[in-house]
Amino acid sequence: MGNWFVAAKKADFNKIAQEFHISPVLARLIRNRDVCGEEDIRKYLYGSLEDLYAPELLKGMDRAVAVIRDAIGENKKIRVIGDYDIDGVCATYILVRSFRSLGAKADMAIPHRIRDGYGLNDHLIRQAAEDGIELIVTCDNGIAAASQIELANGLGMQVVVTDHHEVPFTESAPGGEKAYHLPPAEAVIDPKQPGETYPFPGICGAVVAYKLAQALGTDKALLDALLEPAAFATVGDVMELKDENRIIVREGLKRMRRTSHPGLRALIEVNGLDREKLDAYHIGFILGPCVNASGRLESAALSLKLWLEEDDKKAVPMAAELKSLNDSRKEMTEAGVKQAVRLLERETADRGQEENLPEKAAADGGATGTSDTESTARQKKEQTALSSDREDKVLLLYLPDCHESLAGIIAGRIRERYHKPTIVLTDGEEGVKGSGRSIEGYDMFAELSACKDLFDKFGGHKMAAGLSLSREKLGELRRRLNENCVLTKEDFVPKVHIDIALPLSYVSEEFIRELERLAPFGTGNQKPVFAQKDILLRSGRIFGKNRNVAKFDAADQEGRFFTLVYFGDVEGLVKFLSEKYGREADRLFSGAAANLPLTITYYPNINEFRGKRELEFVITNYC
Repeated sequence: MGNWFVAAKKADFNKIAQEFHISPVLARLIRNRDVCGEEDIRKYLYGSLEDLYAPELLKGMDRAVAVIRDAIGENKKIRVIGDYDIDGVCATYILVRSFRSLGAKADMAIPHRIRDGYGLNDHLIRQAAEDGIELIVTCDNGIAAASQIELANGLGMQVVVTDHHEVPFTESAPGGEKAYHLPPAEAVIDPKQPGETYPFPGICGAVVAYKLAQALGTDKALLDALLEPAAFATVGDVMELKDENRIIVREGLKRMRRTSHPGLRALIEVNGLDREKLDAYHIGFILGPCVNASGRLESAALSLKLWLEEDDKKAVPMAAELKSLNDSRKEMTEAGVKQAVRLLERETADRGQEENLPEKAAADGGATGTSDTESTARQKKEQTALSSDREDKVLLLYLPDCHESLAGIIAGRIRERYHKPTIVLTDGEEGVKGSGRSIEGYDMFAELSACKDLFDKFGGHKMAAGLSLSREKLGELRRRLNENCVLTKEDFVPKVHIDIALPLSYVSEEFIRELERLAPFGTGNQKPVFAQKDILLRSGRIFGKNRNVAKFDAADQEGRFFTLVYFGDVEGLVKFLSEKYGREADRLFSGAAANLPLTITYYPNINEFRGKRELEFVITNYC
């Protein structure tokens, strides 16, 4: 249930409400999102494309434009090299469409996650040289590829870097000044580079690409269409929905709801979504994972091909294949999460071994002349020896047969379950590699930096990181991370931040329509969280394919009636009620009348079903 905190940020809410013709409640919600000052509030509520920052404000833009225009004018062969995730795919699509519209001889390459790894590598550079490429333009990568760009220069190619990641640096001494290392490219566009004065550096690689397309003079009609992949990537790459990101996503969603883009239309169709009701949630949790799935399990070339496809009939089977890949990815993720939980709970020893490891373990054992059972048992011992148990402050899990592209997703799921920093590692071609996900109060990149002598490679930021090292060093990494960790028990209790303690009786359809002005919701602009104390549960029922939905008839202390819905761990909610109210809780789902007080956080919603509209309240936390 976590520790609950009610926001107490101050402002003259009545004055804001009068000035912008909104309710004082909405004014408070906007303030809670750290939007202050008349101009920022105006942009938050009414911002348009006219409020986006000029691309020329990005350092290096003028030089990049000059190099690319010269290459187009001289009919040079240009290759765009992106990345295999949603941001890299969308950024590549934006640049290729823009360059070709300007008359460029442009093609593209996306690295293979397993074979090539992230970003530029020597193989991609040498291949470009063999293909007669004269200018390479990177997107969503390149800022850390100094040696590869030196190689390209030596092979007679120019390179323009467009990226949004942190610039590599070294420190002269502990606590000393940082020395940043920019790659030796013809031009570097990265809002995080030293000396950058761009007003909002939190844009993704696809938006950097969009800004470059703008600066090059791409046709306005095409730019309007390219806003869709820019917005898609902003949500999919989990950028904060603040400042111009919020405007890009809001305007992009408007266009996606009436999109003529064959690939996007097909992806929406095969997932059974109503295009007119498309929002950021659908991109982040349904459509985006489909685009990412091909880069995770096979090659991102399929996702890029879907974006480039101009025939509706050809786009549908591509989109269906991406959905199928994502369904497989979800199944593999679920299996990995279950395996990780069993490791943490140390329940694997008494379970059937084949259930816990993919078929690869048995195959490997057979190849070396070892029986399946012996090989699997040995790997189980090794996993248990190298992996954390649930008492560790920092969870390190070694899942040797987990698909490496799923390590970060599994780490995130385990982090959510135990609310502890989590690192999941799996066998790579050389040593082990994996990803970590952190919690509030634990700077994962800084803590890994303190152990950097153990790694072959690592990088990241406060909340997430990637790393590779030799398997022999896993035990030492686990020991040092936990010995260095200063988190306390209090830090492992999730924090629930409440916007307003608001009675359910205040909510109306008009209020819900007003809340829509805060959308799109996502990272940096979360849905509002309201709370009410001691709402009375009168009766309930559980339904859903996995019995993961509970619906309640409820009442407040004044006898007003409401419908509450809870999605998720219904079993945990039932257990909580049983422990709190004993046999009285059994009445709740038996058809008999109950009267169980429950303090909840919630978000209001209008449920439309068969022409009937019902006001309901979605429970997000309870105690």
